[in-house]
Amino acid sequence: MRIQKFGYLAIAGVVLAAAAACGGGDGDGGSAGGATAGSGSGAGKTLTYWASNQGPSLEADKSILQPELDKFQQQTGIKVNVEVVPWADLLNRILAATTSGKGPDVVNIGNTWSASLQATGAFLPFDDTLLSGLGGKQRFLGPSLAATGAPGKPPVGVPIYGMTYGLFYNKKMFKDAGIDKPPATWDELIADGKKLTKGGKWGLAVEGASVSENSHHAFVFTQQHGGELFGPDGKPQFDSPQNVAGIKQYLDLMAVHKIVNPSNAEYGNGTEAVQDFLNGKAGMLMWQSIASNIKASDMSEDDIGLAPIPLPDPSAGGKQVNGMVAGINLSVFNFTKDKDSALKFVKFMTSPEEQKLLNKTYGSLPTVTDGYDDPAFQTDTIKTFQQILATTAAPLPQVPEESQFETLVGTAMNQLWADAAGGKPITDDSVKAKLTQANQQVQPGS
Repeated sequence: MRIQKFGYLAIAGVVLAAAAACGGGDGDGGSAGGATAGSGSGAGKTLTYWASNQGPSLEADKSILQPELDKFQQQTGIKVNVEVVPWADLLNRILAATTSGKGPDVVNIGNTWSASLQATGAFLPFDDTLLSGLGGKQRFLGPSLAATGAPGKPPVGVPIYGMTYGLFYNKKMFKDAGIDKPPATWDELIADGKKLTKGGKWGLAVEGASVSENSHHAFVFTQQHGGELFGPDGKPQFDSPQNVAGIKQYLDLMAVHKIVNPSNAEYGNGTEAVQDFLNGKAGMLMWQSIASNIKASDMSEDDIGLAPIPLPDPSAGGKQVNGMVAGINLSVFNFTKDKDSALKFVKFMTSPEEQKLLNKTYGSLPTVTDGYDDPAFQTDTIKTFQQILATTAAPLPQVPEESQFETLVGTAMNQLWADAAGGKPITDDSVKAKLTQANQQVQPGS
């Protein structure tokens, strides 16, 4: 099988080679030692699974997942060795595996990467036959299943955790600042942030050095300004006036309005902004679920509110988008030596029982229709997320170059946050220059 390389990201050979060197198993699922016999027919078989960091730490995720992997082994006899991979490393690790043919059997992928990873040819297509073994296509929620690959092609995986973005706020900090409700407009967000920014505390926490967080917010705010990342011809247009305006709106929270701590420009591991929010160092946070983080903190769900990120004025020409169709898919590498065991694991992870348990733990949304008959999914927070996902969230472009957008624009924003933290003016021209440079680095998918 020919595995296609990935343009810009594949060109970064040194990065990928380094990622491959620190990768997980080699996909040898049939003969690895150490497995103990279970009640199923898979005794003696071992899978390697790369899980994405969903909770407050890599160790917390391991402790959440291990009992479920043990349960799977008891049911099938198949041992699963899990490595929880930080978001900062996950895409490069996956791309290294697609080019080397060595990596895990099963992997979590951010659903925004689906079409890009599909284009490598390195993953098992979930055609109608495979989906029927999981209960059929109709069992999965439409928005989540739509973010599993390019339209008209078999999915590159199946969704296991569903989510979108919302605005978390600290109820006590709001009350102390004389704020009686969450902001409904961008001007209110800024005004509230200024009231909260005092005494060493800040209005909002961000992960300014996180490529993925930056690119996700870039998508939302460019949509609010009527921008599109790719033109009708499929070519990138990251530096359009609408896209420049949307990204500058986000950067201005630090650069102009001074409601974000300059130190946030260095936050990049996907947990630091959350910890600042939960530690009372910031009054607001634009994020996906933080349920497991709350459980590991001194705060409770009652201390925290969730509202939609403010929408633009409909008359301004922007789209009524305040979230992306976020979530995690479960994919199987084509080079696995034990496809049957890998598919059994996928079936286990998408079973109603596991969907309820894991999504309840992480505060995310089940991706299957038979996963919602649990009181945990009737809370105000979950209902708010469900409403956003169903009505005002949009999927990122399902094109092969999408992961290049995330890497290039997310990295450009890292640099702009650093400039803002250092007191350098963030202007339309400076934002446009970075985005033009990102445009020029995109390599069309082949």
